[in-house]
Amino acid sequence: MNTQSTTLLVIGGGPGGYIAAIRAAQLGIATTLIEGEQLGGTCLNIGCIPSKALIHAADEFEKACHYAADSALGIHVQSPRIELAQTVRWKDGIVTKLTSGVAALLKKNGVQVIKGWARIIDGKTVEVQQNGAESADAVAVSAPLRIGCQHLLLATGSQSVALPNMPFGGPVISSTEALSPSSLPRRLVVVGAGYIGLELGIAYRKLGAEVSVVEAIDRVLPAYDEDLTKPVAAALQRLGVKLHLGCTVQGLNANGDAVRVRNAQGEESELPADQVLVAVGRRPRTQGWGLESLMLDMAGHAVKIDDQCRTSMRDVWAIGDLTGEPMLAHRAMAQGEMVAEIIAGKRRHFLPAAMPAVCFTDPEVVVVGQTPQSALKAGLDCIHALFPFAANGRAMTIESTDGFVRVVARRDNHLIVGWQAVGRNVSELSAAFCHSIEMGALLEDVAGTIHAHPTLGEAVQEAALRALGHALHV
Repeated sequence: MNTQSTTLLVIGGGPGGYIAAIRAAQLGIATTLIEGEQLGGTCLNIGCIPSKALIHAADEFEKACHYAADSALGIHVQSPRIELAQTVRWKDGIVTKLTSGVAALLKKNGVQVIKGWARIIDGKTVEVQQNGAESADAVAVSAPLRIGCQHLLLATGSQSVALPNMPFGGPVISSTEALSPSSLPRRLVVVGAGYIGLELGIAYRKLGAEVSVVEAIDRVLPAYDEDLTKPVAAALQRLGVKLHLGCTVQGLNANGDAVRVRNAQGEESELPADQVLVAVGRRPRTQGWGLESLMLDMAGHAVKIDDQCRTSMRDVWAIGDLTGEPMLAHRAMAQGEMVAEIIAGKRRHFLPAAMPAVCFTDPEVVVVGQTPQSALKAGLDCIHALFPFAANGRAMTIESTDGFVRVVARRDNHLIVGWQAVGRNVSELSAAFCHSIEMGALLEDVAGTIHAHPTLGEAVQEAALRALGHALHV
């Protein structure tokens, strides 16, 4: 068996793993990264990036259909159609460009990338088996390779959760298959009204499918507060997405062409389906690569870490989805960068004051920091105020006046502790929200900052002004 050694060995080439590897190499640390599939992980290949591409294509197609039917803008088109195969090729082109860019950055910074499947022998040794694929950007393992390391970083990500009574296969698909459709199902049933289910359900509806959503809780996006989800629920109704809330899925019918659903009263019905998207969550990828041999402390199904991403074993680190919620690519990236710097001797801790969560539904939802409800639960005496996009000139000019921006601040000193927004393109406000919290801004700081007119960002200033009791445009 071939053997080699390195200072830092990273298992997993997703956002957390590749960022850790690049930063470590920049700091002069000999680094090897093992990836069995494609660089970029779930995010670049079957998650964040392809889903946003599909959402954009669906938005543009729905806009064309709207103009074909009626347009207050005076724009008229005839018989719009979408060539799904071309849309998927366009989406795949973006993915390829980004993953190739990651490979180039790793190579430029001197990271050794090994294409193969890792299996942990112990906290200092990993065996790599060939995955059968060749790559121009990675060393292909032709025979088992054993790698020794001083530091082991676990970044294996997560995987879709299947339902025991409706496993993946045939008409039952995960988000992975939903992002590369060969054809559009006439009737799609989405199980789960969280952000993944609604993002893809809305996209499929805009592309022309009949979409039904089943959710065990009695409202959509149950992880978000109801004020934020009301505009999304209204949009679903306008789009014609059928909601079955407070219902549980019992499995497929005998013919496999309908989903059996039971409501809160125990009544059962069937929802016809050509395809069923199960989007009930994701779980850390802990099986199949020898993690159990380390006997690490666990937090449920996730690897337990401290505020430096150290596990219970010395010099074994874990980042990203493997460590549980929140499963966000930007969290994994920040953790990966930090771990590399700690290994290089810098003093770092992962204690962000703000971490944005974005739901790319229509309209979009952004949550950063405390909500009024979570602040109250935490014992904070806070004030909050919102500014509606119905009073924002830019929102009017882009035909999207649904939603609002809301600020949460301490009553005693006006320190901002949270922001939320729902509306078109509000994901782009998340940076401003995070900056204000990380920099310890007060309501007066945001209210006194000149915001460009006309922009959606003016709603941020107006929310702060309203919290201070002197809003100007509402």
